Amino acid sequence: MAAPAAAQAPTLTLPADCTLGQTCFIQQYTDTDPGPGAADYTCGGLSYDGHKGTDFGLPSRAAMRAGVAVLAAAPGTVTALRDGMPDTGWTDATAAAVKGRDCGNGVVIDHGQGWQTQYCHLRRRSISVARGQAVTRGQRLGQVGLSGRTQFPHVHLSVRRDGAVVDPFAPVGPPACDGARARSSSDTLWQTPPAYVPGGLLNAGLSARVPDYAAIKDGTAAATALTREAPALVVWGYAFGGQRGDILRLVIAGPDAQVIAHDARLEKAQAQLFRAAGRKRPDGGWPPGHYRITVEMIRDGTALARITRTTTLH
Repeated sequence: MAAPAAAQAPTLTLPADCTLGQTCFIQQYTDTDPGPGAADYTCGGLSYDGHKGTDFGLPSRAAMRAGVAVLAAAPGTVTALRDGMPDTGWTDATAAAVKGRDCGNGVVIDHGQGWQTQYCHLRRRSISVARGQAVTRGQRLGQVGLSGRTQFPHVHLSVRRDGAVVDPFAPVGPPACDGARARSSSDTLWQTPPAYVPGGLLNAGLSARVPDYAAIKDGTAAATALTREAPALVVWGYAFGGQRGDILRLVIAGPDAQVIAHDARLEKAQAQLFRAAGRKRPDGGWPPGHYRITVEMIRDGTALARITRTTTLH
């Protein structure tokens, strides 16, 4: 799938104005498996069959609505763009409208010597460049959106040389997943290679009931105000890159004692998921004071990610 790297290959910086691991997350990598399966450049599972780029995702649609700029990863010339597609994402209801326009609103930049980058799923009416325009590294192209064939807000970055897909994390070709090929630190197109994170947490919160998954994805699930009369206290975690056997550990600690501690074990791999656990209100209401939630994503006994938050009940 990948083409050999060349001396004139562009050096890339992040295609979004965000902080990896905090306000955005790499949720999918280029598929390096030549067969019907899928593997990322580490031979891990953060990809799907035929995926042709790297997905820099936002934690919620609320973050998308607040506005996150898509940036040119290298200098070049804009050769193609599309705008005007709505930020509906891909569902059964929108499949026909999206067909043939999977990238959604997007921009293609030519970097010379046959190299191009493509930026997909941009927000409707956000594109701020024109065909034929020269752009500099880090220049704003538009905003992260939900247009085209996508189910979460992200910018999909594809890299191509002479039309062939190149994985910027492995430009010399896919690894031998039996460990036979050692990867060199120079096997990258990134100016500063982003750290590989095999899965993580997008968000976590405390609510008075199990929230709707749609609200979690939207970023509106966390209760803004809880009282001692809340019918229940429910801790939830929203994660990406889940593998079979992973554990989402969900804990609520109250002012006097632990309210609940629950390990939710994944029965299958899931690109995105949420789990929740809680307890009904005791007689007399919840004791006043501070309540701390801790959510961890655990793989093979090691915590990949952890979120803690504190709420005060009056």
